[in-house]
Amino acid sequence: MEQNRCPPASSDCDMAYLENYPSIESEKSLKKHLECLKLCGDETEAHNQILESLDGVLLALAEDMHRCSSLLGDSGIFPALARILERNPRSAVKAAQVLAEIAKNEEMKKLCIEADLVLILVPQLKSTDEEMLLHTGRAIGRICYEKRDLQEELVKLGVITSLVRILTEYPENEALTRVDLLALCNLADLDSAKEALSKTNIAELLVKQLRRAEKHERLELIIEVLQALVQNDALKMQLVETGVHEALSEILLRLQGSLRAEDTLIVKAASDLIVSLLLGDGNCIRMVQLGIVHQLLDLLEKHMDNGDVSIQHAALSALRNFAIPVANKIQMLEEGVAERIKMLLRSEMPPVQFKLLGTLRMLTDGQAEAAEILGQDTTLLNRLVQWCNSKDQASVCGEANRLLASLLSHSRSQEVVKAIQQAQGVKHLVSMTTSEYVIMQNEALIALAIASAINLEVLEDSFKETKLVQNLHKLLQDERTGPEVKYNSMSLLCNLLNSGDLRQEIEDDNFKETLETLCSYSNACVVNQAVITLQILKDKSQNTRLSSP
Repeated sequence: MEQNRCPPASSDCDMAYLENYPSIESEKSLKKHLECLKLCGDETEAHNQILESLDGVLLALAEDMHRCSSLLGDSGIFPALARILERNPRSAVKAAQVLAEIAKNEEMKKLCIEADLVLILVPQLKSTDEEMLLHTGRAIGRICYEKRDLQEELVKLGVITSLVRILTEYPENEALTRVDLLALCNLADLDSAKEALSKTNIAELLVKQLRRAEKHERLELIIEVLQALVQNDALKMQLVETGVHEALSEILLRLQGSLRAEDTLIVKAASDLIVSLLLGDGNCIRMVQLGIVHQLLDLLEKHMDNGDVSIQHAALSALRNFAIPVANKIQMLEEGVAERIKMLLRSEMPPVQFKLLGTLRMLTDGQAEAAEILGQDTTLLNRLVQWCNSKDQASVCGEANRLLASLLSHSRSQEVVKAIQQAQGVKHLVSMTTSEYVIMQNEALIALAIASAINLEVLEDSFKETKLVQNLHKLLQDERTGPEVKYNSMSLLCNLLNSGDLRQEIEDDNFKETLETLCSYSNACVVNQAVITLQILKDKSQNTRLSSP
């Protein structure tokens, strides 16, 4: 007589039985395995039976996770798995694998947490068995995913040290490395994790992983970890020191021009990371000392002709930021950075032009010698004047004007005044006094006041041609003009009174009445300057009449 045969399907009822038969048998088998684990969980001599039962649980989970979950919850398996992990090292790897599979179910995660399995799993991360590390990492990651309190506890338990060790010792184990990176990704948003990581060599390890990563998934994962870490100044500095921006640049060069969606996403993420790495931190002086500026310029030169604006924008934004501290200006100028930037002005891309001009303006701010050298560079000045005429590129036009004004203001050089006049740049500065932006108006007025105090004779004809006097009068009469602009306009006006022709224009335009009105203005500084300007105007006019034949 044959044993274990399925009954024939002779009716609808029989058919239903037949369809459910495997599930019923699987359920019986699972219950038997669970009972075995419950009884044998702490018996090392029952190793083979434990492994067989653990394999049975894995098979049941693979067949029907939902059905198994309902049985596992009441089975007492979690204390059994805990005992195996703690007391039965020969079966511990399989037990960790079972937990990793169980933790895929959201309801089961709660039971794992209640059974304190995370505390029991963490010590397993010190194992030298790669399979144990893999399953333990998966189990912990799944149980603690989006559980911030548990993640904080993991950091306190020293899990960061274990993760860094694994990345150090098993960098070529793809599966294990992926689990390790996922764990870092989940923990890296925690300040406590960043603090712990800053005391390790994680920056070096991640850069190595970045250089060897080829698959998009791996690249995205590493970049996501890096994006979290750069929010910490100490980690950001370590990443810069280990050349992460160079590794990112290599990826961008490799993927440039690709039209594949996944490549585009990587390029965008890498570009954004470069910006995050190099902007807005308090370590920019140290970063300049490390030579980051020349690395950025190398990066710019590589990308200058390939149209990759995102890379150039990131590098130039960083350069401009680095040029703000005085110590950095001095070092960058001594190392010839201004000359290298100037050579990049051949770019025909407006966003790049805008950033380059802004970086040069930051470099010359307060640096008389640099402003004097650049202010006499005919090629640079001609390029600036060309851009000042680019009305279709308002941002570039404005930045070119601002750099011209900066060269005059900070050099205070008669030679620079002559060079800008010869390049026909003065008319643009006069036009700048009527800008819609107050900051640009003031920069132009101050630059022209300095220039006219240095060499009014050279500028006189240009001032007359551009109707500077009439522009100033409009600014002083306009009620919408701010007090600082009015003040600077009168300061410039005082210098113009030293020219006979310009003084005559001022008198003919009836400035006297406007100045008298400003003597009762609401701002004390404007009132004081109006009184001084009015007195100078009266004195000049009187002296002229007395000297006339």
